[in-house]
Amino acid sequence: MSRKLEGKKIMITGASSGLGVEIAKKCAQQGAILLLVGRNESRLEAIVQECCILGAREVLAYPYDLRNVHEIPSLINSVNEKAEGIDVLINNAGFGLFERLDQTSIQTVQDMFNVNVLSLIILTKSVIPIMKRGNKAHIINIASQAGKLATPKSSIYSATKFAVIGFSNSLRMELAEENIAVTVINPGPIDTSFFDQADSSGTYAKSVKRYMLNPEKVASKTVQSIFTNKREINLPAWMNGLAKIHTLFPSIVEAVGKKGFHSK
Repeated sequence: MSRKLEGKKIMITGASSGLGVEIAKKCAQQGAILLLVGRNESRLEAIVQECCILGAREVLAYPYDLRNVHEIPSLINSVNEKAEGIDVLINNAGFGLFERLDQTSIQTVQDMFNVNVLSLIILTKSVIPIMKRGNKAHIINIASQAGKLATPKSSIYSATKFAVIGFSNSLRMELAEENIAVTVINPGPIDTSFFDQADSSGTYAKSVKRYMLNPEKVASKTVQSIFTNKREINLPAWMNGLAKIHTLFPSIVEAVGKKGFHSK
């Protein structure tokens, strides 16, 4: 196994569940120093113990609710004071809720943008000065295929992921001369607890179960991209292909895919 992450300080948000856990475990196996941020404190403590067993050089946990965007700079200061640097930031935290816009509360809209977009931007802005002091750094933003091809009952979620992709593409050019790489990961549905909240009825999750990605495999692809110049990772390939076709022939794709798009 590659040990390119040995001793590297890797900050992961949304680290107490789902894809974040798998990414943390993969980094731990390479001897990284992990800086884990998550809402669920007890779950976070369990992940700390597991990552230590897997080989992490050190694991520090920071229970934090990213809806509280105004205190994020203070969070980064605390992390930096203790870790003395951040080499990699993996902005993984996020949530969705599949429902029609006219049935979605303003609070849900605010919360989703705070967690999926604003916290990601503020975290990134806060770590850049720290990363500039090092030799090489990497920012990885977990977006979604929903940020390339929007479907019904995901207008707000798709809007947040479109924003993450656009932000990442601009940021990559801004940091090109700073030796800070920027990669965006665009997965389709992943078999995690994400759908417990996004799709409480279980209808959508059931309809796409056969297409769901293995979280461990997505984590592997994500970790493999660290310290490379990879612009994007799109999973699965066929879904990314569909998004490209939609860009060229939106009316046709929406007409042909209408039944599937409305399966939520």
